[in-house]
Amino acid sequence: MISFSSLSLREEITRAVAELGFETPTPIQQKVIPHLLAEPTDIIGLAQTGTGKTAAFGLPLLHHMDVAEKQVQALVLSPTRELCMQIQEEFKKYGQYMRGLKTTAVYGGVPIGGQIRELKYHPQVVVATPGRLIDLLERKALSLESVKYVVLDEADEMLNMGFREDIDFILKNTVSRQHTWLFSATMNNEVRGIAKRFMSQWKEYSVAAANTTNENIDHQYYVTHRHLRFETLQRLLDFTPGIYGIIFTRTKQDCQEIAEKLMKQGYHVSPLHGDMDQKMRSKVMERFKNRSLQAIVATDVAARGIDVNDITHVINYELPDDPEVYTHRSGRTARAGKSGICMSIVSPKEISTIRQIERLVKQRFNRCDIPDGAEVVRKRLFYFLEQIETAKPQKNFAEVYLQSIHERFEEMDKDELIKRLIWIQLKETIDNYQEAEDLNAGYDQAGGRTEGKSVRLFMNMGSKDGMDSAEKLVRFVAEATDLEPGMIFRVTVRELSSFFNVRGDAADFIKETLSQKKYKGRKIRIEEADQRPAPQGRDRSRPYNDKRSGEFKPRFGKSDSHKINRNY
Repeated sequence: MISFSSLSLREEITRAVAELGFETPTPIQQKVIPHLLAEPTDIIGLAQTGTGKTAAFGLPLLHHMDVAEKQVQALVLSPTRELCMQIQEEFKKYGQYMRGLKTTAVYGGVPIGGQIRELKYHPQVVVATPGRLIDLLERKALSLESVKYVVLDEADEMLNMGFREDIDFILKNTVSRQHTWLFSATMNNEVRGIAKRFMSQWKEYSVAAANTTNENIDHQYYVTHRHLRFETLQRLLDFTPGIYGIIFTRTKQDCQEIAEKLMKQGYHVSPLHGDMDQKMRSKVMERFKNRSLQAIVATDVAARGIDVNDITHVINYELPDDPEVYTHRSGRTARAGKSGICMSIVSPKEISTIRQIERLVKQRFNRCDIPDGAEVVRKRLFYFLEQIETAKPQKNFAEVYLQSIHERFEEMDKDELIKRLIWIQLKETIDNYQEAEDLNAGYDQAGGRTEGKSVRLFMNMGSKDGMDSAEKLVRFVAEATDLEPGMIFRVTVRELSSFFNVRGDAADFIKETLSQKKYKGRKIRIEEADQRPAPQGRDRSRPYNDKRSGEFKPRFGKSDSHKINRNY
């Protein structure tokens, strides 16, 4: 098997790599490095996140640098600030013994003045995000005229983020470019389009079967209703004491809101997304790496710069829109030969998406029940007992305080003392979970609804708006809220309004979600039917016509409720 010491890297790099503890190259490194050292032609490297791509292009790149030449010879483009900084740090380690080598990173979110000053020291290698690089080019603070090597790292992600025009502009302005090295997790049409426009006779290297995931990852999914998704996340966090993980959301807004709700309830988490300034993001990552945080709530883009090997869990608060992104998320755990768990919170109708991802990654996922209250308490009890069992108190602690402890509790039975200590530790958990509800989706395979107390809702949409059947209303509400159709029943559709029943625990979620939607351009207004006031002087048990709005509004008395309600 090939080793780093057997590669024909320059002596200074071989020494640095040995000190870093690198012995055997990863599969992508074994394929790419020897080729780029002997014949640095255009290449495409296809490999998932966490497979060692930075060293795969970084070591050959530094090997070919002429440290005597004080101009930019190599340009590395990356999609995010975090990844840009990470690559720069790795380059510093690889080239620490190359006298005269200078590398610098330029990225947005920080003042540009400091980066302009760094560029005046004539680095041979520049690592950049596309936007900040173009800004520097327009200010004439940087020239690409001498660039011979261009590396596009995470090319698929840069294109997903809308950097296609920026990449085109940058590549067109590297007039002396001799070699282009493109690295990507996936090879879609846009990535191939970049290759066809700017690369010639490239060689393609890929590792493992496309889109496979680490076999050390236990893929789990938990089925609940959409309106119980946050409660399920809390339950999973409480059931996993000692978690050190990443919670993925689809949007920056969800990321911020979920993190804030968790923090208010005492969880040691923090958001990480693109709307945060660089100083704040760096502070979050510092707290995460020193384990002051048990988890971070992150968007896919922000997580690209996270390089931590000990992550125990990845939680998909929602599945990604693109199933291929799942492999990027799950790949954050089970690194460096360790095992990890990837949990996904899904609604019943998303089970088909789970099956699609299973086929993509060629692994079977485990459907798990959301733990009940007793299971959470029991799990935290055993975690606390294990902490006691493995604790190693400082020697002087016992010497100073042991006598005082004995004197205070000498008359208390040992079992009573243990019981009280455990009660102090678990009291809050027991209080929270004493009457915990079942969060598992309570629907049969046919989508039938779970019986229970329901709430009747009014909506200002009717047949005149095109909502001309119970089936159409159910379909609209289900799609708009991502709930199951079986949760919507006893539907009444009128000319200018509609009524329907939903489970009581879903009513607030439906009202909040639908009130932010529009139907054919009209803003939806929704409220509980029994909270709508009747005009003075009318029989409250009879329907009446509100002339101000033109809406026909029902009153639910025993005498005629059966006439105006229609089951769906």
